[in-house]
Amino acid sequence: MNSSEKFTSPYYPRRARWYGRVFNFGGAIRHRLALDRIYLPKDITVAGLIGSFLLPGLAVYLRGPRFYGKLAMAACTLLFAIFIVWMGYPIGNYAFGLMLSIHTTGFVYYCSPWLINESLMCRIFLTIGVMLGLGLLIYMPLRTHWLLPLRVNGHAVIVEKFPFTHDIKRGDRIAYELSGYYFSNHFGQGVSDQVGIGVGLVLATAGDRIEFSEDHFSVNGVPQPLLPHMPASGNFVVPENHWFIWPNLAISGNWNVGEANISSAMLQLADVPESKIIGKPFKRWFWRKQTLP
Repeated sequence: MNSSEKFTSPYYPRRARWYGRVFNFGGAIRHRLALDRIYLPKDITVAGLIGSFLLPGLAVYLRGPRFYGKLAMAACTLLFAIFIVWMGYPIGNYAFGLMLSIHTTGFVYYCSPWLINESLMCRIFLTIGVMLGLGLLIYMPLRTHWLLPLRVNGHAVIVEKFPFTHDIKRGDRIAYELSGYYFSNHFGQGVSDQVGIGVGLVLATAGDRIEFSEDHFSVNGVPQPLLPHMPASGNFVVPENHWFIWPNLAISGNWNVGEANISSAMLQLADVPESKIIGKPFKRWFWRKQTLP
């Protein structure tokens, strides 16, 4: 025997690999949760359950007939494309709901050997649970994690959510959390209300100095036309990690609160901290030019 060849004895087991402890730990957890007592029917596999839960239409393909499974996956692909392209419009919402319905029905259909002896009420509750699970774990994060559809002036605007805010500069249009203001007749005091989302133009960034006068306002000495309800005097320095975005709000009501009170409230709303920044609207969404305020 060559000295370079390893000697293996049939009387001694092989030394455990480094990842053996991971499998041992997984087996202990499975035993502790009594999962080792659960047996799947022969027509259901763990891989099939996972794949059916993650991919809409796959469950129908796995359970058969394959032709209808292909139709289900093709339909889900088309519905997903419609949802993405027309996000924020009714047709996109309908496609989203129909895709979730096909996904839920297919998954329950794949689990049918498990449910063959269960009551109708049990199947109904399982279907509702599957729909909630798919919606909360897959569809809602898909819809809100990266993109956010908004209705602005009657149009759908798709916003790309920001992971970081350090690249926001003057001239960018930004979506941010915005509070409406209403006024009472008690000394003209303003009260914050109706928290929503606004889209506005970044007029100044941290460290910029803003000065107001009767016929214009200036940013770092550069004059610009006054916007509605801006104050006629005063100055303002944008704090660190803040942006100056003049809100596009409709002022309504019957109280005579005075322009000064309205300007003061609008000035507070215009100072937008980093915590309220949401993202930046796309200039175009596929072939549609987005209408921005």
